[in-house]
Amino acid sequence: MSEETKHDRFKRLSEARINKTLKNIGLLENLANTNNYHYTREDYERIIASLRDAVDDLEAAFKKREKGNFKW
Repeated sequence: MSEETKHDRFKRLSEARINKTLKNIGLLENLANTNNYHYTREDYERIIASLRDAVDDLEAAFKKREKGNFKW
């Protein structure tokens, strides 16, 4: 029985977490249905800004781990 490598674990977990996140974004998209919900431009801009901030934080976390690891 072979052990799961760190990269295999990363791929397995990232796939599951990304799919869950995409599903939840789809649920947020449902809120744009004006037949069921009322919202203002400010409301949806706050949602989008919050999501962009989270993606920016995610990118920064990955980039932070890359610093100092340069090799030839």
